[in-house]
Amino acid sequence: MKRKIAKDLLSIGAVFFRPDEPFTWASGIKSPVYCDNRLTLSTPAVREDVENGLAALIREYYPAAEMLMGTSTAGIAHAAITAYLLSLPMGYVRSGAKDHGRKNQIEGRLEAGQKVVVVEDLISTGGSVLEVVDILRQAGAEVLGIVSIFTYGMKKGLERLSAANVVNHPLTDFDVIAEVAAEEGYIRPEDVARLIAFRDDPSDESWIKGAKA
Repeated sequence: MKRKIAKDLLSIGAVFFRPDEPFTWASGIKSPVYCDNRLTLSTPAVREDVENGLAALIREYYPAAEMLMGTSTAGIAHAAITAYLLSLPMGYVRSGAKDHGRKNQIEGRLEAGQKVVVVEDLISTGGSVLEVVDILRQAGAEVLGIVSIFTYGMKKGLERLSAANVVNHPLTDFDVIAEVAAEEGYIRPEDVARLIAFRDDPSDESWIKGAKA
């Protein structure tokens, strides 16, 4: 599944590698990869692979799930479609509480003690998805874990997830996509080591110099 999803994401430019001309994140970090998994929603064949894949992960790792919760905003559509496939209720968690009406931050009917799986599109350092987990736990939910389309597998993210006692099961990951990208000609084979160096320490820009090697 990891290789199939990697090929899907690469084919539609949802995960796009540019090691010789890095993108700049809001944090200032130079990155050889650009991710926009929202593009999967616009491509029915890829969307079907993604949603069926997420449903399969939930069936395998979280068979006791009683509700899916999407992250705002990228995880909402995936949570909705996957919940439909599994005949489960769903909701989503806003990035902040509304300033009107009931001032909800959690949308959907969540009962105390309900077993919940969080659906996310992308995990890098893990900060945003763990905020969602914390909000759900404070509301009384039992968060079984996370499923995501893609994860970088960065050390900081893995450590944060471990500290929060929560597990993420991704459809694919950075290492697999880098490998497939080299095989399919999106990048040069020698670029894979540079990409992994970025993954291992995003703040160390020495991988960029490998472009001239």
